[in-house]
Amino acid sequence: MEQSWPDSREFWRDKRVTVTGGAGFLGSFVVEKLRERGATDIFIPRKRDYDLVEKEAVLQLLADAQPDLIIHLAASVGGIGANLIHQAEYFYENLMMGTQLFHEAWRAGVDKFVGIGTICAYPKFAPIPFKEEDLWNGYPEETNAPYGLAKKMMLVQSQVYRSQYDFNSIYLLPVNLYGPRDNFDPESSHVIPALIRKFIEAKERQDDHIMAWGDGSPTREFLYVEDAAEGIVLAAERYNGRNPINLGSSVEISIKDLTEAIGRVVGFTGEVRWDIDKPNGQPRRKLDVSRAREKFGFESRTSFRKRVEAYNQVV
Repeated sequence: MEQSWPDSREFWRDKRVTVTGGAGFLGSFVVEKLRERGATDIFIPRKRDYDLVEKEAVLQLLADAQPDLIIHLAASVGGIGANLIHQAEYFYENLMMGTQLFHEAWRAGVDKFVGIGTICAYPKFAPIPFKEEDLWNGYPEETNAPYGLAKKMMLVQSQVYRSQYDFNSIYLLPVNLYGPRDNFDPESSHVIPALIRKFIEAKERQDDHIMAWGDGSPTREFLYVEDAAEGIVLAAERYNGRNPINLGSSVEISIKDLTEAIGRVVGFTGEVRWDIDKPNGQPRRKLDVSRAREKFGFESRTSFRKRVEAYNQVV
C-alpha cells in the first residue's frame, strides 16, 4: 500500500525552526530546502554568538529562537588527521553540544528534535551493508571513535527521553558527504575535497607525484550534500520513530579508485604514491538504506561519478 505523507508546505507553515550549523556545508542546503517548502521563521545560530558547548549559550539560544523544531547539525569534525590530533576536543565538544541542547530543548517544550549523528558511530567491522541494528555490535574504528561515540550518545538520549518523557526526537546517520561549499582546509577537510586540493596544487607546481594516506584499499560510500539535506528535511516532516535511520546512496567505491578518478578529472598526470605508514581508517563503508525509503520515502537521486567533476570548479 502506498504511503500517505503530510503536505510539506503545510507542515512548515508558521513553524519556528532552529538549524544549528545552518551556515555550514550541509546546513546551508538544509536551510535552502526548508525555504523551498515555505518555512519563513528559520533561526541559524552562529558560534560567535552561541557556543553550544556552554550551557548558558544553549539557554540563550532557546530563549531567543523559541523553536518549535530543532535540527541539530552543528559539530566539531574533521578528516582522519584532524580526528587523531583533536580526539579530546571532538569528544567533549560534540558530547556537550548534543547532550545539553537536547536536554534543554526537552525542558523548553520543543515539539521535535532532529539529531544528526555520523557514520563514524558504526563498529569498525560492522557487516556490509551497515544495518541500523548493528550499530552497537562492536567498537568504532579507532581514529573516528571519540567523535563517533560522542555523537552516538544523542541516540541513547533520544530513546530514553522518548521512553520516559514521550519527547519526539529522531536520530539520523548520514554517510560521507560531498558537493559544493565543502571544506577544502587541508587541516580539517574530508577525503574528497582534500584529494582535489592536493591534485590541483600538485598540478600547478608540476609535481611528478602526490602522496595519499594508507594503501587505497578501504571503501567509502558518498552522498551528495543536496540529497542529504532533502533526506533530513523529509525525516523531520515524516518520521517520528525511536530507531536510528541511515542516509546514504548505497554505492561503494575504493579510496584507490576514488583517488584515480579525481586525478583524471583534475588533469594530474603524475603518479599516486601510497603512504602505508598513515592509517587507512575504517576498512569498508556501505549502508543499507532501506529503512529511510520505507519510513519517509527518501532515496538518493544524484550519481556520484557524475558529480565529482563539479568539484574542479570550486577550489
